[in-house]
Amino acid sequence: MPAPFSPGLEGVVAAQTEISEVDGQNGRLIYRGGYLIHELAERSFEEVAYLLWHGELPQSSQLEELKRQLAANRSLNEQARAALSGLRPDVDPMDALRTVLSAQGAAPDCPKPTLEGAIAVTAVTPSAVAGYYRHQKGEQPVEPNPELGHAANFLYMMSGKEPDADCTRYLEAYLVMLADHGLNASTFTARVAASTGTDLYSAMIAAIGALKGPAHGGAATAAMKMLDKIGSAENAERWLTEAMARKERIMGFGHRVYRTYDPRAKILKELARQGNPEFFSVASRTEELALPMLKERHPERPNATNVDYYSAGVLQAAGFPKDFFTCVFAASRMAGWTAHVLEYMSQDGRIIRPASEWVGPDPDKRAAASA
Repeated sequence: MPAPFSPGLEGVVAAQTEISEVDGQNGRLIYRGGYLIHELAERSFEEVAYLLWHGELPQSSQLEELKRQLAANRSLNEQARAALSGLRPDVDPMDALRTVLSAQGAAPDCPKPTLEGAIAVTAVTPSAVAGYYRHQKGEQPVEPNPELGHAANFLYMMSGKEPDADCTRYLEAYLVMLADHGLNASTFTARVAASTGTDLYSAMIAAIGALKGPAHGGAATAAMKMLDKIGSAENAERWLTEAMARKERIMGFGHRVYRTYDPRAKILKELARQGNPEFFSVASRTEELALPMLKERHPERPNATNVDYYSAGVLQAAGFPKDFFTCVFAASRMAGWTAHVLEYMSQDGRIIRPASEWVGPDPDKRAAASA
């Protein structure tokens, strides 16, 4: 007998994994190897990607080799450049990312997912994002700089200028915070696609499609748009009161898994305070007012601050426009997606095929009724 139907697969265990664990009751995010997220907050993205792929933090020689491999795989190929140049400048940046990466991965054969492939797609994703950002502005893509780290090079390809240390630090922390997060919708999508035996790029394109949805990857952009509407700390109370009276969703609060304050939000809040004081003034006052108001109106569910709320301010401080927030999310999560695919394929790799519950008419009763 199949398990009882659970809307949204709530509470259904669909994977065994060592990549990451979301401890929602205690407000903890655990990365591979048993590292709590705050222990990795000042690590580089390269170190955390290595951890997700290998299960341990790299030694210095291993880290240097990974940096070399990433730098060697950053360039868009001829197909991807052609796809980029053919895009309209007003398409959704996530559509552009999906299109360019699909072209990058188009090949006569479809090799099984490998670590080398995981490194390659993780390396080239910022190039696709930055390339479309410049394409929107009518500018040529900036070639990657092999002397720069993953985060710094991302910013360099966006602006054409070597970024300052603070902007790089903000982006680095964001990339580490968002690199993986349990069996979320896009990660599950990547695992499902990989379980069919498809190639790594196809699995990543599927994950990007899932992440694009506003209920998943688009929340940081929505939080920033909300705070833009609020405008000032002085306006927060009036705006929240009116929005709640209209039963509008207050973006950046509540989470499907966390019952307490998102541990990533705590770290990003401090970075937003340091790097984006104007944003922080509005965001912190809005948060101060929103939390008790949400608790009063919805005591039946937790509404603590989630990662999207302050990540919006951190990404803005790093120099990204809000329409590109989800693309940066994808660039970060590429490490986690690929790690999950590699893990799944190292297990039994059985095709994921859940059961469904038939709620249509009984054919015998239908036939009898029409006789």
